[in-house]
Amino acid sequence: MTAWAAGEALSSSVLVLNRMYLAVHVISVRRALSLLCRELAEVIHIEDGRYSNYSFESWREISELKRDFKEPHEDWIQSVNFELQVPRVIRLMIYDRLPRQTIRFNRRNIFARDNNRCQYCGKRFVTSELSLDHVHPRSQGGDTTWDNIVCCCVKCNVKKGGRTPEQAHMHLIKTPVKPKRSPMLTIKLGNPKYESWKSFLDNAYWSVDLK
Repeated sequence: MTAWAAGEALSSSVLVLNRMYLAVHVISVRRALSLLCRELAEVIHIEDGRYSNYSFESWREISELKRDFKEPHEDWIQSVNFELQVPRVIRLMIYDRLPRQTIRFNRRNIFARDNNRCQYCGKRFVTSELSLDHVHPRSQGGDTTWDNIVCCCVKCNVKKGGRTPEQAHMHLIKTPVKPKRSPMLTIKLGNPKYESWKSFLDNAYWSVDLK
């Protein structure tokens, strides 16, 4: 495996398609480059509404031609001998499994669904300053489900205590529901650098997992 210069580009993400061009995962750039170098995947590049397939070597050659015409939304990494544009989409050569059809119920997805905003006071906080609240308290029979858990700041959580919002004279900004698509993917697609992902993420496959 080629040694790559560390930088912000290596922290970006790559959409993975199976052999039938269906989105199945989102992985790190390092993992994507490993698959490409081992010829287990190919680059899928979209330009002007068309997509092209490239092996690692042909993608390296394309990158060499484009390096003097870099776009602001592109990421580039430097190896010892050449510069490479970070691919946004790769396709696995021998993988036919269909994408996951469920959205994981976890802390990260709840924070993403609620946009890191306390659902009582409406203020946004960093993740370390947020907690999760059972709208209908567990002590009163509330379940740990998508429609009963919200993002909540510590102050509001303490104020509400083991009561319902009505009992605590507090109001929810919006009713919690199970998202129809991955909240983390929704955030990613708000970034122009991942614009090309939209071509492969139709409504039937919005539950792709982020790795």
